[in-house]
Amino acid sequence: MTDKAERLSWHSGFCGAMELEFLKYKGLLDFNREFPLSKEPLRVDLLMIKKQKDIVIDIDIGRLFRTYNIIEYKSPKDGLTIDDYIKTVGYAYLYKGLGATVDAVPLSELTATIVRDTEPTELFKKIKSEGGSIEEKYPGVYYITGVVAIPTQFILTSSLSKDFHTCLRVLSNKAGKEDIEHFIRMASEFTEPIDKQNADAVMNISINANKEVYNKIREENPFMCQALRELFKDEIQEEIQTAVHEAETRATDKSRVTDIKNLMKKLGLDAKAAMEALSISAADQRRYLAML
Repeated sequence: MTDKAERLSWHSGFCGAMELEFLKYKGLLDFNREFPLSKEPLRVDLLMIKKQKDIVIDIDIGRLFRTYNIIEYKSPKDGLTIDDYIKTVGYAYLYKGLGATVDAVPLSELTATIVRDTEPTELFKKIKSEGGSIEEKYPGVYYITGVVAIPTQFILTSSLSKDFHTCLRVLSNKAGKEDIEHFIRMASEFTEPIDKQNADAVMNISINANKEVYNKIREENPFMCQALRELFKDEIQEEIQTAVHEAETRATDKSRVTDIKNLMKKLGLDAKAAMEALSISAADQRRYLAML
């Protein structure tokens, strides 16, 4: 997998995890992935908009949120510097400045968030050296003040509560066995297609990044193994159908090539004439010619 493809996969998993984290407020929040801030190719990872201003979000990672919330996610391989922090805040200001009308996005209704699996020690040192303050408001949730005008926070997913933030905690290349099993149990109970789709996005990334842990879970826990199969039954079925189709295609190809060879031998035809006699399309003729 290329670095770009891997990055997109991590971000897809993150967006799915965030929707699941705020499942309690489903229908009350808009999640806009890769939201374009302008006509130029400038996008934020996630724009979360409260559909009703009076919604009170009682989740530790969302208590800072106002109406318009710019959220940037950093995968385990991404760096995080003071410039990355300022760029995220800049996205928020740009989103406001490019509103449809003057002050369509009030400054008082805007926040910025950065999410990452590991603590950005150097970034925190730099913020403090610039006169800013960092307070761990809740486990894994740090409020940053004294640097910019709008409220900003950093979410350290590995330090979030195990009881309430499994979706984000398993989105790591160091996910713990307990977190993974908790997520599998939770995801296996989803019935809504969008929830299952988001769970699949998270699970795909988590499995690829923690293969040894998942293999151990499969070996030790039959229930978890069954739950995983149930989660991915649609994908498994699709893979089976693809494999069957490919097998049928290979069998058909082999039979067709035999027919072509027989005509060439019995009637003394060249390959093109034999294939035309068998009503083989021009596109398939090129493929079969390579097999002769």
